[in-house]
Amino acid sequence: MNLLTLENISKSYSEKKLIENISLGINDGEKIGLIGVNGTGKSTLLKIIAGVEEYDSGNIIKTNGIRIEYLPQNPEYNEDDTVLDQVFNGTSEELKLISQYQKVLEEVNSNYSDELNRKLLSLQEKIDTLNLWDLESEAKSILTKLGINDFNKKIGELSGGQRKRVSLASALITPCELLILDEPTNHLDNDTIDWLEEYINARKGSLLMITHDRYFLDRVTNRIIELDKGRLFSYEGNYSTFLERKSERLSLEASLEDKRQNLIRKELAWVRRGARARSTKQKARLQRFDELVSQDNLNSDENIEISVGSSRLGNKIIEIHNVSKSFGNKNIIDNLDYTVARNDRIGIIGKNGMGKSTLINIINGKLDPDKGYVSIGETVKLGCFSQDDAHMDPDMRAIDYVKEDSDYIETSDGTKITASQMCERFLFNGTMQYTLIGRLSGGERRRLHLLRTLMSAPNVLLLDEPTNDLDIQTLNILEDYLDEFSGVVITVSHDRYFLDRICNKIFAYEGNGKIHVYTGNYTNYLIYREVQGIEFENTEIESKSENKTIKKEKPKSEKKLKFTYNEQREFETIDSDIEKLEQSIESLEESTSKYATDFTKLQEILDEKASLEKELEHKYERWEYLNNLADEIANNK
Repeated sequence: MNLLTLENISKSYSEKKLIENISLGINDGEKIGLIGVNGTGKSTLLKIIAGVEEYDSGNIIKTNGIRIEYLPQNPEYNEDDTVLDQVFNGTSEELKLISQYQKVLEEVNSNYSDELNRKLLSLQEKIDTLNLWDLESEAKSILTKLGINDFNKKIGELSGGQRKRVSLASALITPCELLILDEPTNHLDNDTIDWLEEYINARKGSLLMITHDRYFLDRVTNRIIELDKGRLFSYEGNYSTFLERKSERLSLEASLEDKRQNLIRKELAWVRRGARARSTKQKARLQRFDELVSQDNLNSDENIEISVGSSRLGNKIIEIHNVSKSFGNKNIIDNLDYTVARNDRIGIIGKNGMGKSTLINIINGKLDPDKGYVSIGETVKLGCFSQDDAHMDPDMRAIDYVKEDSDYIETSDGTKITASQMCERFLFNGTMQYTLIGRLSGGERRRLHLLRTLMSAPNVLLLDEPTNDLDIQTLNILEDYLDEFSGVVITVSHDRYFLDRICNKIFAYEGNGKIHVYTGNYTNYLIYREVQGIEFENTEIESKSENKTIKKEKPKSEKKLKFTYNEQREFETIDSDIEKLEQSIESLEESTSKYATDFTKLQEILDEKASLEKELEHKYERWEYLNNLADEIANNK
């Protein structure tokens, strides 16, 4: 069932067109991820769909009675409200009723009267009728999962990250048909993101969200929409499928662009020969040439290419000697001792508030340890990328901010690139370079801060949550840069994909200031932790039963293992079924080049190919299951 349809929606700010003639349909049960470069209008599009921002032209058609809940990047708060007040401060009738009940209950407890008691009983009756008591317990459960345990604490006493999590809890419990989330994984630690994945996958209703977390997109979404230079592209499937489909689209556009360039060259040759008469036919051909030249380059995706430049790194890099740090009674770092090696790519992980940023600040000298010391080599040149952009002067131009650190960067081959050229590579064109920082979006400011950090040609990078608010395209290129970077990288991050892609060591905060060092990336760390847990449980079992001399064997099943009738038939034909599917897919791949200019037919072919690939994947799974079963049957004979 269609919930909402956008027809030719356009939106501009001053002379900048953010969205132009966008059409989109959202159906019941869809979980949609919206991606695109920062500054292209993703958040604006969410606000338009949520009804909190007007659009210039077009039309939005909504199903009668549809309820939309929207979580912005920067929610508004009443600092005097308690956590529960904020959670139930929604617009739905259910949340209003719960909120009213909470307030009356407080009044009854502080200033009892028969009238207030009757009002309380009336509200209780309504809540009973609508069965809303579960809503309150669910809210408390979600808050606990999000790391908020004091439900009566004032919002003004919470950190920025805690406030965002309270707002996320409010959005998750609000009954609605369409849930809209703008960067929901920001300020969440890895364990909490894992929980959020499970919660959203189990949740009924539709979802539309912006996130840069690629693992989250891959595990939660069943459709990806990409906003690219005012155009909207839709891809059925998760993030992995999107990457495959986008690759096919770009290949097609490259082929079409080559053909257009050939046409332009032919037309240019004709134009240079000169028109011999002013016939209508020749005028039409000249007009056609003008149209070809003025068309946008279909394959003009701007790539942020970062040339690697860094200064020489000596033998001594960073030595952390028995460092400890506490704040009050809270132990943040307990006796950390580590010598950084030349090839280290360290990811620092742990729950929020455990002190990950504190370690970064001790290394870069912003904080002094209570005990121990950090020794830094003479050749070390630190480049620090922090979460906070408060140091950026909103009245300064972007190019001047970059030039404050350096006018140019020298690449690994000795080539000098100016600050302006680097800005271009970071998608800051001539106009944006002279834009005031205060007028840039949050993601654009983060990108500018990253550019300035890299312009200093550091040989040791300290990155504190570098992935927050950066779009996926910028992240991809940053990761490519770090692949070629010859220095040391130490990063705090909750982005599991980024940690897997970049790191070869994990510093894991595991309680009471203890930091354990694991070799490998984030997935290796998870595997090690899981295996370690299994071994511990097995050891416990063995230690409890080591004095026993009699072992009770598991009774063998009397039922003979065999194929069912349908499984036997499937087992006999599955090899030929797989072969036919592979041939059909190969045939469709050949057809894509034949119909490269027929978009309607091409889309039909791509849809059919995707369907067959899905069926083939299922067949492979069945083949594995049936062959394993056949082996077991043979062994039990």
